[in-house]
Amino acid sequence: MNIKDRLLSIYKGVSKPARYLGGEYNQPSMDKPSDATKMCLCFPDVYEIAMSNVGIRILYHMLNEREDCVCERCFMPWVDLVGALKSSGLPLCSIETMTPLADFDVVGFSIQYELCYTNVVAMMDMAGIPLYARDRDDSHPIIIAGGPCMANPEPFAEYFDIMTVGDGEKSLTELFDLISSMKDSGATKSDIISRARDIEGAIVPSMDYPIYEGDKVVSFTRTVSKAVVKDLDKAYYPTSIIVPSVEAVHDRAVLELYRGCANGCRFCQACFFYRPIRIRKPDTCLRLAEELMANTGFEEMSLSSLSTGDYPDLKGLVSSLSTLTAKYGCRLSLPSLRLDSFEGEFVSESRTNSLTFAPEAGTQRLRNVINKNISEEDITKTIEIAADLGYSSIKLYFIIGLPTETMEDIEGIVGIVEKIRGIYYRKGLLKKLKIVLSTAVFIPKPATPFQWEGQLPVEEVQRRQDYLKDALKKYRNVNYNWHDSLSSILEAVFAVGDRKLSKVIEKAYQLGCIYDSWSEYFDYDKWMRAFEETGIDYTTYLNPKPVEDLLCHEYIDIGVTRRYFEKERRLAYEGISTPSCIGDCQGCGARAKGDCGI
Repeated sequence: MNIKDRLLSIYKGVSKPARYLGGEYNQPSMDKPSDATKMCLCFPDVYEIAMSNVGIRILYHMLNEREDCVCERCFMPWVDLVGALKSSGLPLCSIETMTPLADFDVVGFSIQYELCYTNVVAMMDMAGIPLYARDRDDSHPIIIAGGPCMANPEPFAEYFDIMTVGDGEKSLTELFDLISSMKDSGATKSDIISRARDIEGAIVPSMDYPIYEGDKVVSFTRTVSKAVVKDLDKAYYPTSIIVPSVEAVHDRAVLELYRGCANGCRFCQACFFYRPIRIRKPDTCLRLAEELMANTGFEEMSLSSLSTGDYPDLKGLVSSLSTLTAKYGCRLSLPSLRLDSFEGEFVSESRTNSLTFAPEAGTQRLRNVINKNISEEDITKTIEIAADLGYSSIKLYFIIGLPTETMEDIEGIVGIVEKIRGIYYRKGLLKKLKIVLSTAVFIPKPATPFQWEGQLPVEEVQRRQDYLKDALKKYRNVNYNWHDSLSSILEAVFAVGDRKLSKVIEKAYQLGCIYDSWSEYFDYDKWMRAFEETGIDYTTYLNPKPVEDLLCHEYIDIGVTRRYFEKERRLAYEGISTPSCIGDCQGCGARAKGDCGI
């Protein structure tokens, strides 16, 4: 019995086998010339999450439109299939043709989140591919990585031959151009990897790295500038996308309005990592939207960006999109909006009775510190409009452990809830009101003004969470959700960590850690054992860092300058906010990468 038949036999006994079978509507043809480069695009999480990722959709369809490339997919198998593959001795294979990952020319991972690192190791192990680049030879595929975690790839850098930072449409196009041209000349795998350094945004970890004296970074072998697609109107965006066979987490068509963010929240990595700001024109958006609806049959379309409310003339675009979606019997869904961008006239177009807002902090003082440019008046005005329009469900998001946070700021969160309840009470709507309040734990992320901060001790995080639990339980119509404080420790360690942590990730996997971002599988004790057995003191990564010291990821130039981050950190401690970039450049440095601004 061949591999495909044996896999099909195994798939019959696992949950949701359609995750692994392919054949979805709009799946591209894999029938290409025999000399086409074969790539497997991997996502280290389950199918339903992977198929909701816009970046995966873009890269998969873009590569498959090339005649010189066949791009297949492989996502992290669910735990039942993980066990079945290991017990059967079968390798991890692609979805489209059930080809073992080790048989591809290139295997690429999109790495989105720190708690998926053991899944990356698991997928390589199940594929029979040596984990470390130094242990692989020309018989193995070129292993590459990209995604948001490239803001600091150091904890997993030694696993990869090439890593790409920035817009994958640009760097992968250039990489495959290079591979095609060099294959024709008989170049070796190592030749291709070395030449990849010429590509904007490409890192070769064996050659690009921090230089240390003791534990202190003193310099870098070179600086790598991220890849930037300068014109989104001309950029590739797929509209005949795969329609998942299993309902995805976000089971809808997605229209990307723009990249980057003008608001400059000092805790937000995405705001700075995705600059410069590049906008799709309304006509382009409408054309893409109509093609998406015509080619997919999705019943819902959502708009994607970091701050949709900042799109120029959003009201006009939403009006046009509403007419267009109605024509196709499709529902238009708006994402959460900044409180100061709320306008009932167009938010009501989304036809939902639930609104989501993220004040982030409970007091104006702390909102100034983190540069969340919304006021108490904005909050009151927003809730007044929401109540008048009949919205009965309010979702609120806050962060615990922000720099300079005090208990007064935590108490302010309760104060905002009381203010919302008061507004609904005065309007006679309190009985209908439901509030879902969620708190995340602040993580000092690289490529932000707060990248030098320390992590709040877990005991203090839990104390502040316990205060909110007690303070909010008296309100029957308030439901409080909180992020696990223990998993936040790992997020913080890997957000700023160095290459020594690769051994910890490997050891944690050997101890049984996978699906760490899923609460039912996260095992804190195993992670602590992994740190102990590798001799790594994780607490050193949680401490504040001197601003004058180089950080291990700073050889990656994302466009925003260190000087700007230092200035923003100083203003944070002075309690001074910085205006939005809209119409007034704040000099972060990203403009040099392309057109920036809204």
